[in-house]
Amino acid sequence: MKIIWSPLAIDRASEIAEYIAQDKPSAAEKWISAVFSKVEQLKSSYKIGRVVPEIRNNQFRELIYGNYRIIYRIEKKQISILTIRHGKQILPIDEILT
Repeated sequence: MKIIWSPLAIDRASEIAEYIAQDKPSAAEKWISAVFSKVEQLKSSYKIGRVVPEIRNNQFRELIYGNYRIIYRIEKKQISILTIRHGKQILPIDEILT
């Protein structure tokens, strides 16, 4: 299955990495690498993430990586990475349902 990153997900990953890099650039690089590795697992097992509790639709799932939620949508021929949020942040539903 093909994985597509939305512009929002890329922006969020960059913002988080920039924040981490303020204290330790090597940790930011490690974090980005680990996030992409985690997402790559979806190619072989796209249902490993849990259903997003705020939506309760099997098509919208999330992977948990550390303190972050990687929100994705399962489609016919691809998996779309929609956003990445800190687990303590409120998830704006319109951010992923548009």
